[in-house]
Amino acid sequence: MSHYKLAFLGFGNVGKAFAELLLNKQAEIQAQHGIIFSVVGITTGRHGMVIDPNGIDLLDALKKVNAGECLSPSSNPQDFIKECTADILFESIPVNYQSGQPAVDLIHEALESEMHVVTANKGPVVHAYRELTDLAEAKGRKFFFESAVMDGAPVFALFRETLPVANLLAFRGVLNSTTNLLLTLMEEGQSFEKAVAYAQSIGIAETDPSGDIDGWDAAIKVCALTTVLMGIPLQPGDVDRTGIRGISQSDIAEAKAEGKRWKLVCEAIREQDFVRARVAPQKVSVESPLYGVMGTTSIIEFESDVLGKLSLIESDPSPYTTAYGMLADFINAVK
Repeated sequence: MSHYKLAFLGFGNVGKAFAELLLNKQAEIQAQHGIIFSVVGITTGRHGMVIDPNGIDLLDALKKVNAGECLSPSSNPQDFIKECTADILFESIPVNYQSGQPAVDLIHEALESEMHVVTANKGPVVHAYRELTDLAEAKGRKFFFESAVMDGAPVFALFRETLPVANLLAFRGVLNSTTNLLLTLMEEGQSFEKAVAYAQSIGIAETDPSGDIDGWDAAIKVCALTTVLMGIPLQPGDVDRTGIRGISQSDIAEAKAEGKRWKLVCEAIREQDFVRARVAPQKVSVESPLYGVMGTTSIIEFESDVLGKLSLIESDPSPYTTAYGMLADFINAVK
C-alpha cells in the first residue's frame, strides 16, 4: 500500500469537485490501485489556507468553504508550496491567457520541491509545457494536465498511453462549451443577450464572458493541443481567432434554411514543421460530426497517419468531469 500526501492550490468549483470525488472514490482507489492518501494542504484566494502534516479533515474543509467561512486569514501560494510537504500538488487557479502566470512559477516551485503536479489550467501547458515537462523528468516526477482541454475526456492520455508512434496531422472540433450553448439557445430563438444571461445564471458563463465569446478559451485550447500532441508550440496570438459576437439571428436563420448550423470551430492542420491554426464561427452541414453537438457538449476529431479520423465526444461536462481528469492524472502519475 502506497501513501501520498496531497495539496490543493485552488479550491473553487473544480477543486471542491475534486475533493468530493476523492472522498467518493477513496475505497476504490485503495482497492484497485493500492493507493491511500491524506490531504496536508489547501490554499485558496478567497478563503485563506490550511496546512496540517497529519492530515486535514477534507469533508470539514468543504463544509467551511461552501458556507463562506475562511480556512485562515491569509494565503501566500509560494509559502504554501514550501511549507505543505506534499507529494502531489493539484493546481486549479484561474487561467491567464497571456502568460500563464502565476501558475507557471508556482508549478515550477512545486516540481523543484519534488512534487508531482496535476493541473486543470491551460496557461502553463501553453506557455511553459517543455520547460515544466523537462523539469519534472529531471526530478523524477510527472507534470500532467488532462483536464486542461475537454475537461475529463482523455485527450492527452489517448496519445500518451494508447496511440504509440501515431502522428497527429490535423484536428477539428467544438471545444468551448459556453459558445456552443449560446449558439444552441440562439437557434432555439433566444437573442444573443438573453442567451448570455441564461448561461451566466446557470454558472456556465463568467460575469465577464469575453474569454469564451471572443474565442480566447478556444484559441488557448488549440495551442495546448498543437504544443503537446503535434510538438509545435503555439501562442494564442498565433491562432487566427474570431469569436461569435458577430453571429446574428438572421445568420442563424440563414444557416437553418440551408440545413446547416453555426459552430465555433477549432482546427489545426500540420504543414511539415508549421501548424496552421484557426478558431472561427463556421456553418456546418448535417454530414459533419460537429452538426449534432449541442448545448455544452464538446467534440474533437483527430486525423492521424495511422487511423484516419477518430472522434472523441464529451456530453454536458461539469466541474465533476474536470475533477475526474485530475483523478486520472493522479493515479497515472504515481502508478
